Parts: sequence; C-alpha cells; structure tokens
Amino acid sequence: MEIINKLLVKLHHCQGISWKMIDRLLKEDPTLQLEKIPSFISSISPTMEKEIVKTIHSHHVEEQLIQYRYNQIHPITFFDPLYPPFLKEIYQPPWVLYAKGDLELLQSKRKLAIVDSRLATSYSTKVIKRLMKELVEEKITIVSGLAHGVDSIAHKLAIENGGKTIGVIAGGIFHIYPKESIQLAGDMMKHHLVISEYPPLTKPLKWQFPMRNRIISGLSNGTLVVEAKKKSGSLITANFAVNEGRDVFAVPGNIFSPYSDGPNELIQQGAKPVLEAKDILEEWKHISE
Repeated sequence: MEIINKLLVKLHHCQGISWKMIDRLLKEDPTLQLEKIPSFISSISPTMEKEIVKTIHSHHVEEQLIQYRYNQIHPITFFDPLYPPFLKEIYQPPWVLYAKGDLELLQSKRKLAIVDSRLATSYSTKVIKRLMKELVEEKITIVSGLAHGVDSIAHKLAIENGGKTIGVIAGGIFHIYPKESIQLAGDMMKHHLVISEYPPLTKPLKWQFPMRNRIISGLSNGTLVVEAKKKSGSLITANFAVNEGRDVFAVPGNIFSPYSDGPNELIQQGAKPVLEAKDILEEWKHISE
C-alpha cells in the first residue's frame, strides 16, 4: 500500500489532471503501474497521456517529495489510514491531503466548522468569544479556513482558550493566503494543523476557495454559521454540510443587518439556532471524545 500511496501522490502532481481522471485511472489500474493510459478514457489527449506517464516516473517530483519531508509536510492519500473517515463521504473527496502539524487532529471525534463573513463585525467576534471557552473545554476541535475575519478569530480564540484547531487553505502550504495569516498559519503548523488538497507549491486561485469549503464541512461533524450575507462562501459551506448529512447550526441576528440574512434564512430552513455553546454540545452527547 505504501507504494500505491506514493504513486498516487506523484500522479496528483501531474499538471492538468482532474479528479475524475484520477478516479477512472484508479478504477482501471488500482496499482497505478501506468505505462500506457487505458484507451477507454477518450478525454485524455496524447499530450496528456505522455504527461501522466512522465510524472509517474519523474525524478523532479521525487525531489519535491523529499522537500516536503524536509519541511515536515505529510502527503496523506485517500488510502492512507490517517485519512479522515468523514472526508471519504463527501462529494469528490481529495485524493491527497498535504498536512503539516499535529496529524492526530484529523482523527478528532468532534470537530466543528466555524464560518462567517470575511468582515468580522463586533457582533460575530463577541459571539465566538462567548462560545469558544466551553467548546474547547468539551474537546471540540475547531475547523476553519484561515481567511480574513471570523476564520482567523476562531483559530486564535481556540488557541487562546487551550483548544485545538485545523486550518484548511486554498492553494498550497508554501503559499499561505492572505499574507496576514502567515504568522498564524506558522503557529498552527507547529502545535495544531494546516491542510490543503493541493501540492505545496500550488499558488491559490479564486476557484479553489469555494472548493476548499467542502473540505471544511467534510472534516466536521457540524458547521456553525455566525454571520453571512445571502450570497457568501459561508452558505456554500453550510450547503455542503447539508448535502453531507452533517449538522448545521446558525446564530440568529438582527433582521435589519445584511450579515444576519444568511443565518436567519438557514434557521428558517431547519438549521438549529445557537444562543450558547450547550445548543451545540447537546447535539453531540452521543459522540465520545
């Protein structure tokens, strides 16, 4: 299995390869001894076929893997025992996770995703402060996206209260975005965890951020939306959670504030309103730590 994991990581570095291509290649040849691409995959051009075979046997990719080990970045494939079981249940689970930090956090039994507007209002900040102490006392691992606003606040407050936290980023670990999160990410890589579904040298692109949200919700037992406008990444994350059969929590807010439109609408649709930490904790009494 170790050989298959390494070959899958190398295949994952192939420029232009898609999730579906890897899926079909694995179904046709689970050992990934790809000397010739299966003919039934008509969507693969001769150029792409050569690129895939070249990447599998590439010394350059091998050198990159050595660099990852030197930087204590761990590629965790879908078939690795460390891969989080919850994540296997989502739409297009990542074939590889690139992780740096405390890998045991991936196996935390109770993980809560906290998402919000990138503009942290005084209201959302107060809400997170009110909830966080009790959440981490109950060994809830906090998952968020290391972005501006409540993402960063949630990570920081989890740490300040003695809890554990996981940051899921778009782009690779060598290209933390935004720059304001670099120090926080560095601290988390030492004592907590930062993960990405992209090889570490990948620069973040706009389309990667909404795709990243499926991992935030997919890692977690539930997602808490504090504030969000009607069209926001937070609601994308909440919708992923719904589709994955996970809990969705929302903090009710001022009906005159556009930042409350998202959570108030989620509550109308059946999300559980959260006024204090016990509203979340009582839903998870049956989940052992």
